[in-house]
Amino acid sequence: MNFLEKLAIKLSLTKAEIYMVSILLGFLMLGVIIKNISSVEEADLLIKKVERARYRDTEVDSLIQLATVEQARVKEDVRQEVAAEQKGETIEKRPQHLITVKKVFAGTISFNKASNAQLQKIPGIGPVMAGRLITFRTEKGGKVEQFQDFLEVKGVSNKKLELLKQHFTLE
Repeated sequence: MNFLEKLAIKLSLTKAEIYMVSILLGFLMLGVIIKNISSVEEADLLIKKVERARYRDTEVDSLIQLATVEQARVKEDVRQEVAAEQKGETIEKRPQHLITVKKVFAGTISFNKASNAQLQKIPGIGPVMAGRLITFRTEKGGKVEQFQDFLEVKGVSNKKLELLKQHFTLE
């Protein structure tokens, strides 16, 4: 008597029933394996989406740096006020509306000759984006000839391209 016949007697099943149960268990195991593989692939796709979203918002970098600069300026103003109070002097405070008002750049500049500081004068371009634009210009051999090329720069969308067209000349 072989193993299958002994098992059939113990379970009170026929050989055909044992074969069918074995086949069904095999398909069940195969289904579990396939499901786990697809869930791993889905997790990998979600991780890639999160990484893309992390780098998509280029303005966040610029805003953080601007906030850091503003915080440093406020700390310096406080230090000056404390030093003046300790000396018994009064310090002339600037009106708050003069501190927060930023002039809007309305002119045009030559992109191929612009410095980092000049690029930052354009609304919507912070230190990070200005650095990316200068790196892009360097990669293009120091001269950009078409506005459509700016779409290769990370963070430049069609909307930002329209803004750049208003403020840049490509001479």
